[in-house]
Amino acid sequence: MSTLKRKDAPGASSTSKAPKAQGDSRPSKRSKSDKTSSKSDAKRSADSKPASNSTVSRLKEEEPLFPRGGGSVLTPLEHKQISIQAKQDVLFEQESGQNVKKPDRTSKKQRKPKSSKDGKSTKTHRDDEGAKIQSLNFKRLVKGSLVLGQVSEINPLELVLALPNNLSGHVPITAISDALNERIAAEAADEDEEDDDDTKDDLDLKNLFKIGQYLRAYVSSTIDESTAAAAKPKRHIELSLRPDLANIGLSSQDVVANCTVMATITSVEDHGLVMEFGLSDSDLRGFLPRKELAEDITDSQLQTGNVILCLVTGKSANKVAQLTTLPKKIGKVQNFASEATTINTFLPGSAVEFMVSEVTNRGIIGKVMGLLDVTADLVHSGLGSKALDLESKYKVAKKYKARVICNFPAAKDPKLGISLLDHVVSLQSKQTSSSKLPTETLPISSVVEQCTVTTVDQEFGLFVDVGIEGVTGFVHISRVKDGKVDMLSESSGPFKTGSVHRGRVVGYNAIDGMFHLSFEKHILEQPFLRIEDIPVGQVVNGEVEKLMVNQEGVSGLLVKLAESIVGFVPEMHLADVRLQHPEKKFREGLKVKARVLSTDLLKRQVKLTLKRTLVNSEAVPLKSFEEVTVGMQIPGTIIKVLPNGAIVQFYGTLRGFLPVSEMSEAYIKDPKEHFRVGQVVSVHVLNFDAEAQKLFVSCKDPSAFGLDKQNALKALKLGDIVSAKVTQKTEDDVFVELVGSSLKAMLSVWHLSDRPNKRQSALKQIHVGQTLNDLVVLDKNEGRRFIALSRKPSFIKASQEGKLLTSIEEAKVGELRQGFVRNITLTAVFIQFCGQLTALLPKSKLPQDDQKKTDFGLEKYHPVLVKIDSIDRDHGRIVVASSAYEEDKSSKKNSSTATAQKIENPVDETIASTDDIVVGKITKAKIVSVKSTQLNVKLSDNVQGRVDVSQVFDTWDKISNPKSPLSSFRPNTTINVRVLGVHDARNHRFLPITHKSFHSVLELSAKPSDVKAETPQVLSYDKLEPGSTHLGFVNNVENNSLWVTLSPNVRGRISSLEISDDVSQLDNLASSFPIGSALRVRVLTVNAAEGRLDLSARSSGSTSMNLTWETIKQNMVLPSRITKINERQIVVQLSDVVSGPIHLIDLGDDYDEANTMSHNKNDVVRVSVVEVDKRNKRIRLSARPSRVLNSSLPVKDREISKISQLNVGDVIRGFVKNVSDKGLFVNLGGNITAMVKISDLSDRFLKEWKDEYQVDQLVKGRIISVDSAVGHVQMSLKASVVDKNYVPLINYQDLREGQVITGKVRKVEEFGAFIVVEGSANVSGLCHRSEMAEKPVEDARKLFNEGDMVKAIILKLNTQKKRINFGLKPSYFEDMDVDDSDEDEEAGATLLGDGTEENEDDDEMEDAGAPITIRGTDNASEVDSEDEDTEMKDGENDDIAPLDAGGFDWTTNALDKADEMDDDAEDASATQKKKKRRKPQIEVDKSGDLDAFGPRTAVDYEQLLNRQPNSSALWIEYMAHQMQVSELTKAREVAERAITTISSTEETEKLNAWIAYLNLEVRFGNNDSVDEVFKRACQVNDQQEVYQRLASIYVQEDKASKADDLFQTLVKKFGATSPEVWYNYAHWLHAVQNQPEKARALLPRATQALPNHARFPLMTKFAALEFNSPHRNPELGRTMFEGLLATFPKRFDLWNQLLDHEDVPGADKTTIRDVFERATKVKGLKARAAKKWFKRWADWEEKNGDHKSRDKVSARAAEWVKNRAEAKSSKGEEEDDEDDEE
Repeated sequence: MSTLKRKDAPGASSTSKAPKAQGDSRPSKRSKSDKTSSKSDAKRSADSKPASNSTVSRLKEEEPLFPRGGGSVLTPLEHKQISIQAKQDVLFEQESGQNVKKPDRTSKKQRKPKSSKDGKSTKTHRDDEGAKIQSLNFKRLVKGSLVLGQVSEINPLELVLALPNNLSGHVPITAISDALNERIAAEAADEDEEDDDDTKDDLDLKNLFKIGQYLRAYVSSTIDESTAAAAKPKRHIELSLRPDLANIGLSSQDVVANCTVMATITSVEDHGLVMEFGLSDSDLRGFLPRKELAEDITDSQLQTGNVILCLVTGKSANKVAQLTTLPKKIGKVQNFASEATTINTFLPGSAVEFMVSEVTNRGIIGKVMGLLDVTADLVHSGLGSKALDLESKYKVAKKYKARVICNFPAAKDPKLGISLLDHVVSLQSKQTSSSKLPTETLPISSVVEQCTVTTVDQEFGLFVDVGIEGVTGFVHISRVKDGKVDMLSESSGPFKTGSVHRGRVVGYNAIDGMFHLSFEKHILEQPFLRIEDIPVGQVVNGEVEKLMVNQEGVSGLLVKLAESIVGFVPEMHLADVRLQHPEKKFREGLKVKARVLSTDLLKRQVKLTLKRTLVNSEAVPLKSFEEVTVGMQIPGTIIKVLPNGAIVQFYGTLRGFLPVSEMSEAYIKDPKEHFRVGQVVSVHVLNFDAEAQKLFVSCKDPSAFGLDKQNALKALKLGDIVSAKVTQKTEDDVFVELVGSSLKAMLSVWHLSDRPNKRQSALKQIHVGQTLNDLVVLDKNEGRRFIALSRKPSFIKASQEGKLLTSIEEAKVGELRQGFVRNITLTAVFIQFCGQLTALLPKSKLPQDDQKKTDFGLEKYHPVLVKIDSIDRDHGRIVVASSAYEEDKSSKKNSSTATAQKIENPVDETIASTDDIVVGKITKAKIVSVKSTQLNVKLSDNVQGRVDVSQVFDTWDKISNPKSPLSSFRPNTTINVRVLGVHDARNHRFLPITHKSFHSVLELSAKPSDVKAETPQVLSYDKLEPGSTHLGFVNNVENNSLWVTLSPNVRGRISSLEISDDVSQLDNLASSFPIGSALRVRVLTVNAAEGRLDLSARSSGSTSMNLTWETIKQNMVLPSRITKINERQIVVQLSDVVSGPIHLIDLGDDYDEANTMSHNKNDVVRVSVVEVDKRNKRIRLSARPSRVLNSSLPVKDREISKISQLNVGDVIRGFVKNVSDKGLFVNLGGNITAMVKISDLSDRFLKEWKDEYQVDQLVKGRIISVDSAVGHVQMSLKASVVDKNYVPLINYQDLREGQVITGKVRKVEEFGAFIVVEGSANVSGLCHRSEMAEKPVEDARKLFNEGDMVKAIILKLNTQKKRINFGLKPSYFEDMDVDDSDEDEEAGATLLGDGTEENEDDDEMEDAGAPITIRGTDNASEVDSEDEDTEMKDGENDDIAPLDAGGFDWTTNALDKADEMDDDAEDASATQKKKKRRKPQIEVDKSGDLDAFGPRTAVDYEQLLNRQPNSSALWIEYMAHQMQVSELTKAREVAERAITTISSTEETEKLNAWIAYLNLEVRFGNNDSVDEVFKRACQVNDQQEVYQRLASIYVQEDKASKADDLFQTLVKKFGATSPEVWYNYAHWLHAVQNQPEKARALLPRATQALPNHARFPLMTKFAALEFNSPHRNPELGRTMFEGLLATFPKRFDLWNQLLDHEDVPGADKTTIRDVFERATKVKGLKARAAKKWFKRWADWEEKNGDHKSRDKVSARAAEWVKNRAEAKSSKGEEEDDEDDEE
């Protein structure tokens, strides 16, 4: 270890500031943030980087260096600590009794000297500043300081960090990292060129950081803007997160395991992040694997340029440090830098172990490594915040662990500030006992009615209890009351300890974990403390502070609402009317009443109005769409007048649009003539769309529209003919009033005539006051009271004839309807009818002549008569055709039908044309090809046909080969056929002959009965009857059914249970029933209307459809389908009404092979009915082969159905049914249950016998009692009763002195351990501590725990007194024979290991003379779970408990995982594995019985959960335990408890519980339950994570359709931000779904949705899929890589990936060499990259090439170096190329 040194504080002045009193350890009065300060630029941040010169620490020359070795048992650090302590004692003796005159430093209250045991005072007078407790404050926070902060606020251009002692600092966006500054500059340039605002989203600080995140910051500057005029000083602390500053002082040798670093993301790779530290002396980089990322770090945070506080886990030889951000590692205070060589390693944010040197009334003083001073002040020691008794909790000279929070660069000697607060130590956010953030429980500005004073600090203030458990409050002395406070006292005065006061929360500091309160009266009475407290729409009182004047005059007022809160009144809101001289009305100091218009928290602005109309309005202020209802009346202010209306501003950001038509009942031409900006209008809400953020209002009074008019408007129908009186005429519209109802209506000039060019002449003939008759109601809107009329003669005629379409419900295909042209496009015309109903007239539906004309010969508003062609009522769409087109079409059709097509080379000479081919025609056809389901034939060269397999055979006997019925037919054979119609392949049916076209395929029949009969009967659904039998042919094979064709028009389905009586054929339906195979089927049910047909191919009477509770009988053998599987039973379905379970005991004839999980859901199995209880609808089924296959098959475990089958003395096996307090209940079969008393369980003593057995465990016992009358059976599991070859247990008489035995530690005392001999009748003895090891043992409890397995030798035996003395010393086993020597050398306290490992160590254990290493003496969790298996060495004997014979016990898995979370245990395990073959070790199992054997009952789980409520693994195992006993309801209850019990801070654990809950519902629930749990999980967890986990569950459960739907939702919802969702979807489509084309189609969508920086890695992954997936397309992968390389030729990671994919076994060597060659020709190739590339090329040629090719590589490399040197020399550049030297 080198000399301890620390570099000077960067940026700090060399002169030390005058030290202050030791008592200056207080939290700052107020937060020092200044939100109005200007932001600094990037240059200022860059200039703040200091020099990295270092000076050695001030150590005296006579102080020795750390020794390199020696014989002392003390470590060098202990030598140093002893030396320093001795010097301090001498200094104390010299200065004791002297009065140093420093009145300005003396404490106001002297503490009594603390006496040690020898009566001497232990208090010393410290003169050096490093030994004083100093809190962090604004003055000590100088430039160059490093401090730990927590993100408390995220603004667009800066971060606000909470700092210790109620300080806060600001981090500009330009002071985060250099890489981020480059991105900012690049995007700013792009915006200037392209004017694209979308790029701003890429640099949203809210995507890079999160509230509560811990960061180490560098103080760039501190600005104190305090002046004599200002009442309060404005102090601004500017911080920087740049790693070269935040890691200042760190060198490469200081970066050791468990130190913390601030790191910048320089590259995002597939497996992790490449990080940069910015060290001045090295280019050391870090790598952060993705598995080491904290769960709360989102993908959006993983952007280049972002900075993260990381923990170093190790450092490799290639200058790469391994990093982690997992909370369990970085937040674990035990992970401190124990390997640190200098004190520079301990920067803020790092964990540190310190030795307490003094405990004072201001905090704690300690030292790190014996030299570095650390202090914990009043707040962070817990003295004030927690009111701890420090002297009782922290002892002098003992070591404790803490977290560094700051340094003091201005101090004379290096010194650090530390925190002992739990949330800072664990780097978590402070939370209340209810797992909420303190500000959620008690918001800022809240009034606390009862604040109880807990601690009084006379100089600085009060610590109070605010009523929230775990969170305290602090009242600064300046905030105790209005005015000055003379003195605070703990025992007297109004603020003594225990006094209760009324206070108000004025702030909260996340680092300190404390509320800051005020008892001042004016603060309590102040209406608002912050802008956030001001409700929008509320009336407030204020005082005019200032008039704002610009070049146009008074622009507004500043109104003071409260202390430091000022509102702004715009000029338009000064009064209801515009004031000519507002300065005369408003003067400074005038009291005014205003209403809050809006608040802008980002800009810290409050807008007010002084308009009396708004201030005095009693209407509820409208602030959001959630408060809007149609018809409500509200006041608003016009802020903009448009030609078509006005924009009305309400409160907040809510705005509405006032159309010009709704401004008045009268006609308004120009809104600006009637309305002005700033005018207050009372409006009614017409309608709104919250999603589109649209609101429409009206000035019209709804009450003026009376009931008569409302009824008249409602009675008015579209298409009615009315008369109206003209009230107003404009150039575009005629406004009228309906005769009789006085309803207002509008007549557009376009609807005055059928011909649009005649509209002006028609308008001239209309004058005001004229009554117009025969007007058609074209449209109406009751909500807006709008009526549109038409005077087109064509519409009037259509209305009279009933051809006017008013709704889509009236539309019918084929009807002629009148409409007008609404719009014309290049491909279609839009036709409008009444009521805004629009239809599409495609170009193809127009006459041929009109299609060639401009605009198809039409113009807008021209009337058109159309014929309805099709209707889509679901989407409200109508397609029409021109009436002229229909006439043209019909004439062509008539002419075309007149000419028949000529037949070419007919097979039947009697057919001359297509007119000769009619339905029922018997003719000849030639077979073209034979398919599995049809014969393809031709009647001539131009007429094709098909004969379905169902139309070939009349009876079953005619089929020679049922699996291939058509195999007897040959091509070119002529057969007789009858024409049935035209084949329709889309709908699996045939149509009438009228649908025939030139390319039609005829549907034919070759049945002999059809060819001979005069009128053939084609089978259809309506001709089928249940019970009828038919010939069927397999058309399609699915997993659980067959689709069968009975005729070309009839298809039916056969379910898996109805396919065959032979269950063996159901294993592989595709091979047993190939496509086209014939079946004799019977109709079960038929629904002709829906075209549904259920068939059965089983023999008559055996169908499952006939199986009911009345027809089922005992001993029936039936096929069944598995519907549900759990660990205890299989539920099968025999028919639609009968289902039942197959219990574990009925699965097989050998219980050892009984396993429900070997079956799959929907499998078909053969079962036998054992018992039937028809009354209660219960059934017992059996799948034993001896029952369902052959009764002569061997049976190992006979079937028990009745108690009469049991006799006393029978040895029988069964499954444990229940574990109760009285013993075991064993199921022997059916309802036969045997009881095993506790005394009959085992020959040996079982302390916790319940832990040995569990439900469904297979046990073997002997029947000892049978009572047939009451049905009681009793059995014994004792080996002495069951086994004939039973060996009695060992007793005292069987032992001898000198014998080596194996035993278990029963009890441990200080003087020794009591050992029970394994396999004995509770024979035990004592091993005294003097016989445990070669060296003296003071306390045996430090070596052994109860339950440890040991190997011991009997030293002394007294059979009469039954006493045994054991020995465990290794020397006792040295004289053993060769076979046992190795094991004996691991004797003593060594646990029993695996025998195989011991034999492997035989050759190397002869030198095992090193001292025995004792492990696990301090921490019980250090014992690996593997040690528990050591008890199973003799597990082959039957007398061992069933649990031991069971091998691995999954129920202990969670506990093992919990142990693995302890890094100390992992280190111990790793050390054990490394030294296992060299040194004998003593491993001690310190887990209790419950930990050793795992929980077995619900009580065990509840007991463990009381200790580990946040362990998701334990909760999940509890759920699994409930499912083992088929308790789905209880499992759900456990899941609900888990998600509510686990702390919200344990986000990973809580997420695991939710995912387990989802897994439970997916497997055992239904769609509704899955959706419910899924929605709840998304509300409290990361939505993307929950979506991805559910998709994984669906994939595992083989639910492809649901997985696909969820993946599609994932890419739609998160595809714009997360490349991972696209890749996961594509990988699943490639590897699982065998849909590579669909996967490839995702890439264009992904690249369009994702930002630029995320596209490149995703394209790389997609390219790799083309090489690695099952449906690989290497050529496409190469093309993708070539495209990437063309864009990024210098990215050698791409070249290496391409090479990795090309260099596979059997690859073309030429292609690989071409990749090597092309990469060397990249322009600007760096030397380091070239060196690695040529080395890889040479290595490849060494393996795959010859001597010539290897020489070529060497020559190519030399040529590259030569060319590079020439290029450098030609440019005249002289540079030191470090890459070439390397």
